[in-house]
Amino acid sequence: MTSASARATLGSAALLSLLLLAGCQKEEAPKQAPPAPTVGVVTLEAQPYTLTSELPGRTAAYRMAEVRPQVDGIVQKRLFKEGSEVKAGQQLYQIDAATYQAAVKSAEASALSSRSLAERYQVLVKDQAVSRQQYDEARAAQLQAEAALEKAQIDLRYTKVLAPIAGRIGRSAVTEGALVSSGQSDALAVIQQLDPIYVDVTQSANDLLRLRRELASGQLEKAGDSAAKVELNLPDGSAYAHAGRLEFSEVSVDEGTGSVTLRAVFPNPDKVLLPGMFVQARLQTGSKSAAILAPQQGVTRNSKGEATAMVVGEGNKVEVRVLKAERTAGSFWLVSEGLAAGDRLITEGLQFIKPGAEVQVQPASNVPALAPQTSPANGQAAQLPAQGR
Repeated sequence: MTSASARATLGSAALLSLLLLAGCQKEEAPKQAPPAPTVGVVTLEAQPYTLTSELPGRTAAYRMAEVRPQVDGIVQKRLFKEGSEVKAGQQLYQIDAATYQAAVKSAEASALSSRSLAERYQVLVKDQAVSRQQYDEARAAQLQAEAALEKAQIDLRYTKVLAPIAGRIGRSAVTEGALVSSGQSDALAVIQQLDPIYVDVTQSANDLLRLRRELASGQLEKAGDSAAKVELNLPDGSAYAHAGRLEFSEVSVDEGTGSVTLRAVFPNPDKVLLPGMFVQARLQTGSKSAAILAPQQGVTRNSKGEATAMVVGEGNKVEVRVLKAERTAGSFWLVSEGLAAGDRLITEGLQFIKPGAEVQVQPASNVPALAPQTSPANGQAAQLPAQGR
């Protein structure tokens, strides 16, 4: 090998050594840590909160009267327009009164005769011209005749069928010429008082017991004078213009449904509410002066079925909290345990983090800016979303 070839071979070997050394140095360079994931958070605040219960309800007439005849006879006239408003004492029907007028005249004659006889015997008994027994019998006959006259007059008045209450009268079940009788089972017409009007709503007995426990333990505060306030949504979804008040709750639980009936009364000046309508009632049941409302986007369930949330703790590290959240408040959960004011609840980026991880924080963009001041509670705990956002 010539000196030139030896130098070339030596140079190639040196170059190869340098390349291998550079490659080793490159492999041994420390790896850079990936940047911390960014999450969206909501800073929780305590705020006043009013709990409302949304319950199905049905309207019922405030008062209802079935108009029935109290004497036998033929209906001569119907004196009202079906579907109109009638006043208490207004005449609705006229029953043929001829036989009852004759009965009154006969009873008047009998009463006059018996009264005259009793008055004569009263004078004669003092002179002992008649016995005391004869006078007593004449006096008794007078009283019986007067009672018969009073009954005949009552029957005559009953030939005028009057409205027992004021309200809206429905269709007539009889026409002129119909034979009616005292004590018949079928009503001639029905009158319903619609202003005010009742709304009967049903609530689960379990929810009623839970509400009472929360009020007794202080978890919820009584809503004060407004606790009896009730609002309505009509069947078409629109809000009813007038608020009502709670009248009473049933004293027993329905065996078939396990529910309790609550009755509210509403003003109904425009007769918008009609008996038998299905409505949705909202009752104010309690309040909390410092409630924690957590966005539903930040609440999930763990493998045990517990409600959980992830928050950003000290050092911007992720912490897991187990919550007690039993009811919804719009798009929020009412949290009684596990979260406090000032906690930074994670609602965005949950799929990129795990407990103990360090994160970068930014305001969340997937939740409303403000929580609602009232919450509908439909009587059942809503289902929490599954984990794995």
